[in-house]
Amino acid sequence: MRSPEELAARTERATRAAADAARELGVTVTEPRAIYDVFSVVVVLDPAPVIARVPAVLPRSVTPEQQAGFQRNELAVTRWLADRGEPTVVPSPLVPAEPVRRDGFGITFWELIEGVTEPELELGPRFALTARLHSVLREYPGDPGFLSMMDGFMDDALAQLAERPDLLPPEDLARARREWAVFEPLLASEDAFLAEFPDADLQVVHGDAPYYNLIETPGRVYFSDFEHVTRGPVEWDLASIGDEGVAAYDAEAAKFGLRPVDPRLLRAMEALRNLQIVGCLAMVPELPLLADGLKPVIEHWRTTEPAGGLG
Repeated sequence: MRSPEELAARTERATRAAADAARELGVTVTEPRAIYDVFSVVVVLDPAPVIARVPAVLPRSVTPEQQAGFQRNELAVTRWLADRGEPTVVPSPLVPAEPVRRDGFGITFWELIEGVTEPELELGPRFALTARLHSVLREYPGDPGFLSMMDGFMDDALAQLAERPDLLPPEDLARARREWAVFEPLLASEDAFLAEFPDADLQVVHGDAPYYNLIETPGRVYFSDFEHVTRGPVEWDLASIGDEGVAAYDAEAAKFGLRPVDPRLLRAMEALRNLQIVGCLAMVPELPLLADGLKPVIEHWRTTEPAGGLG
């Protein structure tokens, strides 16, 4: 388990790496400061209007090459959205829109948004924005891969957790393995997934709760954090939003000609999300705060129908 001193040192290294990489690209940086530090360290590169995002805690299964691929997908989709006039965080125009490798960190650079306020947007408008985003992403010409964040993740996470019964008790590990045995063949290809869910209507989706990952300013709300952009069903973005959330989403989705949320598919995606969170326990040694943060989700998972009723 990382000590507080080790965590602080990692943040400092990430901040320094971001500043050094930006300077090498010609950006003037005099006062880099970390403003957020959980899975990623987010660094303001004062006085330049640039934000650096430095993922510091990644699944062990993610290789540098795979991470760079994820980051290129994010940079590409946000630029495409911005070019269409959609409100989204965009890559900084001061540097090439490419991930940079520095001191063991993969770094991306983003344009600073001025005037960010505390979140005030109600859930209804958040789900309406999500429906709008899905309607736009249907036309995205790139292919970020099918539920690509799961590639290699669960097998490695469960292997690690088998050695850590203090993080996941054996009975929970056995259940997780049974559930993964149901989901793994469905994620092998889009054809395999569609054989189980023929009406899924796969498309590019945000990948990580777009209704939550919004940045608010007095005049505009911006989409952000497309780190896990992927192809999949819209239900992947809507896991655990509840009946009211589904109703709000469906009402807006109908205006864009999108299909309503599929209850069976939503249950399956919620189960897969829960399983993904179980796998995240493997990262607790690198990010100790996860232990308490994930506890309520793990307790809820134990009460749910295994694999969302599949299998």
